[in-house]
Amino acid sequence: MTGNSQSFLNTGIYSVPEAARLTRVSTGRIRRWMRGYKFRTKKQEHHSKALWHGQLEPIEHSLALGFLDLIEIRFVDAFRKAGVSWAMIRKAHEKGVETFKTDHPFCTQGFCTDGREIFVELHRETGERSLMEIVSSQHVFVQIISPFLKELEFDASHNLISWKPATTRRLVVLDPTRNFGRPIVSRHGVPTEILNRAAKACNSVEEVARWYELPNDEIEDAMEFEQQLALAA
Repeated sequence: MTGNSQSFLNTGIYSVPEAARLTRVSTGRIRRWMRGYKFRTKKQEHHSKALWHGQLEPIEHSLALGFLDLIEIRFVDAFRKAGVSWAMIRKAHEKGVETFKTDHPFCTQGFCTDGREIFVELHRETGERSLMEIVSSQHVFVQIISPFLKELEFDASHNLISWKPATTRRLVVLDPTRNFGRPIVSRHGVPTEILNRAAKACNSVEEVARWYELPNDEIEDAMEFEQQLALAA
């Protein structure tokens, strides 16, 4: 096995369309956030740099993402939907890199508990109005973070190790050390996409459960997960 293959086993690997499908963030936004983009004003052309450098180098000139990139995308999207400006998200990300010594600070357990203090500090420096709700109420920050925090599993060293999407009964997991980070049923490791396709083809959960020697609830959860992704597409 090559060194690159080994890193994929530990990091996960996703194309931009796969990442968009899993995070429900558009491919265009993902590319802009991770590559930067150019824009023009009346006077000149400007360049907005990438918010963070992905875990993986491009593969055949195409952007490739790792598991931590997926989770970072979900947090950035949540902050944008909460009304936090792009400039402030960038400043919070830079502060998180400095504070937590990682290129993916929004993925850390520390940010999930201390992130509000980062926004408080930035609000004091800038006075930006979009941060007033976050800095004035712990409850608002929890509203943004807690839906994701419930889905994430950390190890004893506070490192992020897996994501169990809340759209199901938590029998589906994305784990960068299993199946290259693709969604699987957690107990037996079969990809949800395969189980869903098989169940649709034969129109029988029980038959697929017999084929793969799995309990019915894992098949049903895989189907629910894949159907939720399809509805959001």
